[in-house]
Amino acid sequence: MYLQPAFSLLALSCLVSSGLGASISASIHSKPSVAAAWYAGWHATAGFPLSKVSWSKYTHLTYSFAETTSSVRSLDLSGSDPTLLPQFVAEAHKHVRAPDISVKNAILTPGQGVKALVSIGGWTGSRFYSSDVGSAANRTAFVQTVINFVEKYDLDGLDFDWEYPGSQGIGCNVVSGADAANFLSFLQELRANPRGKKLILSAATSLSPFAGPDGDPLSDVSGFAAVLDWIAIMNYDVWGPWSSSVGPNAPLDDSCAAPENQDGSAISAVQAWNQAGIPLHQIVLGVAAYGHSFTVPKSDAFVSGSKNTLAAYPTFDASNPPVGDSWDDGAGVDECGNLQGPGGDVDFWGLVDLGYLNTDGAPKKNIAYRYDSCSQTPYVYNSTSQIMVSFDNAQSFAAKGKFILNKGLRGFAMWEAGGDFNDILLNSIRKAASL
Repeated sequence: MYLQPAFSLLALSCLVSSGLGASISASIHSKPSVAAAWYAGWHATAGFPLSKVSWSKYTHLTYSFAETTSSVRSLDLSGSDPTLLPQFVAEAHKHVRAPDISVKNAILTPGQGVKALVSIGGWTGSRFYSSDVGSAANRTAFVQTVINFVEKYDLDGLDFDWEYPGSQGIGCNVVSGADAANFLSFLQELRANPRGKKLILSAATSLSPFAGPDGDPLSDVSGFAAVLDWIAIMNYDVWGPWSSSVGPNAPLDDSCAAPENQDGSAISAVQAWNQAGIPLHQIVLGVAAYGHSFTVPKSDAFVSGSKNTLAAYPTFDASNPPVGDSWDDGAGVDECGNLQGPGGDVDFWGLVDLGYLNTDGAPKKNIAYRYDSCSQTPYVYNSTSQIMVSFDNAQSFAAKGKFILNKGLRGFAMWEAGGDFNDILLNSIRKAASL
C-alpha cells in the first residue's frame, strides 16, 4: 500500500467523520488541480456546441469517444464527429485553464491552455480493448496506433475508458482473465515511447479495482499508479433501471444506509482504490450531471400516510420505463444486437426543461422533493406522470467538492460537460473543492 507521511488536520477531520480514518492510507493534504469534464462530440449539434463550453472553468477537457475496432491499427471516431475534434483541440489550447484565470497577458504562454484529451473506449467502444492489448505484438501495434492518433490531432493526453478489464460491459466485449495485466503492460510500453512519456494519461474506472484472473478485484494495482497521471472513478450509475428499487445514481456515501441499500459510493470506491495502491493525489472523482428516471406509482412514491414525503428506495414499475430528456437513448437494438428500452436518463438541464426544477436548480412547487443526507443526493417526483428522478444538484456537487478537498484527491471529472445548466453544478463543485 502506498503511504504518505502526514495527515492534514482537515483531511483527518474528514476521515474521522466518515469513519474511514483507520482504513484509508494517509495523504498530504494538497489543493486539487484537476477540473475536468468529458465532451460528447455527438451533442455538438444537439444543443451543446463548442461555443457553449465554459473553457476557463476547466483545466482539462476530454473529447468522447474514439472507439476500439476489430483492427488493432485503427480507432473509430465516427460516432463523435471526427471533423469537430481539431476544432475542439484548437479551442482548448487558446483558452486559459482554470487555475490561471487571473493571468492578464493576452498571449498564452506554453502550457497555459486547457489540456485537450480524447477518451478511448466508452460503453459501446470497449469491445476490442482485450484483443488490442492481448499479445506483445498487438500491444506494440496499439501503442503506435494511439501515438499516431495523438500526433494527428495534437492532443495533450489520452483517457482510457475501458469498460471493463477482466469483466463484461455492454455484453459482447472480448474479455480475458489477463486483461488487467495486459493493460498494464500496454501502458508501460506507451510510457516508454518518447512521445508517450510527455502525454497526460488517465483511466476512467469502475468503483472497484480492475478484475484479476479470478474475476475478483485486484488487491494491488500500484503498477498503474506508476504509468497513469490519475484514475477517474466513475461514481455514477450505481443505481438505475437495472436495480430492484429507486436508489442514488451517484452516492457520496452509503455506509449509513441499510445493508441491502449499499451498492457502492464515492467514499468506499476511493478507499478500495487507495488500499489497492493508487495514491489519493492520483484519484479524480467522476461526477454525474444527469440522473435516472423511474415510473413509481403514487402508492409507493410516498411514505405511508403522507402526501408529500417521498419514500426512500421505493419499488418501481420496470415494465414501464420512462423516456428521459431529448438526449436520452431511445428504444432499439444495441451494438451487441440486443433489444433495449429507453435509457430514462435525464440531464440536469433536462430536469429544468421537463419542469422538475426552476432555472436556479430548486424544485418547482408542484414537484415533490427529497434530499437523502446519507448518499447526499436528491430525488424529485411528478405525481401526475408518476415519474421519479434520482440525480445530483448543487448541494450534492458541493458535498463531493468538499470530499475531494478534504481527502486530498486530484480533482473531479464530470460526465458530461453538456449536461449542466448555466454551470450550476460546475460552479458548485469548483467552489467547494477550491478549484
